[in-house]
Amino acid sequence: MGGADASDHLEERFERAFEPVAEAVEAGRIPGAVLGLVDAAGTRMLRAVGHAQTVPMKRAMAVDSWFDLASLTKVIFTTPRILAYAQAGRIDLDAPLISVLPDLRQYDAGAWERRVTFRECLGHQTPFPSVEPIYTYGRDPELLQAFILQREWRRLEKPVYSDINFILLGFAMERLEGRRLRMFDAGPGFAFSAPPENCAATEDCTWRHRILCGEVHDDNCSALEGAGHAGLFGLADAILGFAHDLMRGDAEGDVAVSLMRTPLSEKRTHGWERPYEGWSGGALCSAGTIGHTGFTGTGLWIDFEHGRAWTLLTNRIHPTRHFDSGIATLRQMVGDRISQA
Repeated sequence: MGGADASDHLEERFERAFEPVAEAVEAGRIPGAVLGLVDAAGTRMLRAVGHAQTVPMKRAMAVDSWFDLASLTKVIFTTPRILAYAQAGRIDLDAPLISVLPDLRQYDAGAWERRVTFRECLGHQTPFPSVEPIYTYGRDPELLQAFILQREWRRLEKPVYSDINFILLGFAMERLEGRRLRMFDAGPGFAFSAPPENCAATEDCTWRHRILCGEVHDDNCSALEGAGHAGLFGLADAILGFAHDLMRGDAEGDVAVSLMRTPLSEKRTHGWERPYEGWSGGALCSAGTIGHTGFTGTGLWIDFEHGRAWTLLTNRIHPTRHFDSGIATLRQMVGDRISQA
């Protein structure tokens, strides 16, 4: 598709996809949201609805509100950089992490953690537990990092999606660059904190004892003062720009984008999710779509075959995560309305 017809068609998709977002806000299931859509030509649409914050004061949501992207950090920040290291020959994706982190479980040469590879971590094909309250062991980031590297981790029988995979990838990035992740250049429209007056608020944190706004929500990332699995903040327009760059890279045969599209399991590629029954991107996208979500209520999906990408950013955990926001159903509805013929 091309020209004015393409823009009109994109607008129709956007309008019908925005309807359930506005309804979710009106019903009080989420405080606010920004929906964005971009096509392969770079045409973009953005719209905001609701509130960026409701407690202890109300602030309106805007298209230029910053969001705590949570696990979108994995695919927007960490995955591209790990794949770039591989392309540059600085790492081998099939080499164990100890090729960069030789001190991982250094007191047990036969430990299974020492055999885990970069590719397995990218595809969540390791037996690490899905989640671990690392922050409860203290708030000294150097000591916590040593704890993570030396801990004898509980080994699951089957691989699951695990933050530990990307925490370790983040450690490897720090070793390769000789600086902490928060000192990395996150790119235009991305950062590791955000101005509170222009940021979507997240949770009333039970251990930091305040509404979080502009500081990372993820407990482990906060305690580590930066990690590879979470911590990135971003603007909706910057996310659409990132997605458009991937679509353009795919058209140009970029090796890293090809790996992001290459399946490693029924549900995963290098870093990303791929379509499966009940996944977040809906049932109507092409088989070549990749996507990812974030706990704070964020998400990004890229349909390479149909030449479009969309992001749904919400503050669904404000002021608490202990509430059924209906975010899973909303994501699927948005995806289906964008993909609908």
